[in-house]
Amino acid sequence: MYGDSLKIRVAAPPVDNAANAALIEFIAAKLGIAKRSIRIVAGASGRRKVVEIDDVTLAAVTAVLR
Repeated sequence: MYGDSLKIRVAAPPVDNAANAALIEFIAAKLGIAKRSIRIVAGASGRRKVVEIDDVTLAAVTAVLR
């Protein structure tokens, strides 16, 4: 946790959307859901991103990603 956000580091470079794809793959694998259920809704080209995940509560996400 980083304040009221989750801090996740990925090894993929921020080139050709590789870092965004790695983030989505990481979250999907940890939550056991399909990648298509995850979208970056803000900050796709920046370091801080807002991610929307279908049919998963915030409590479930924080419990799994802690």
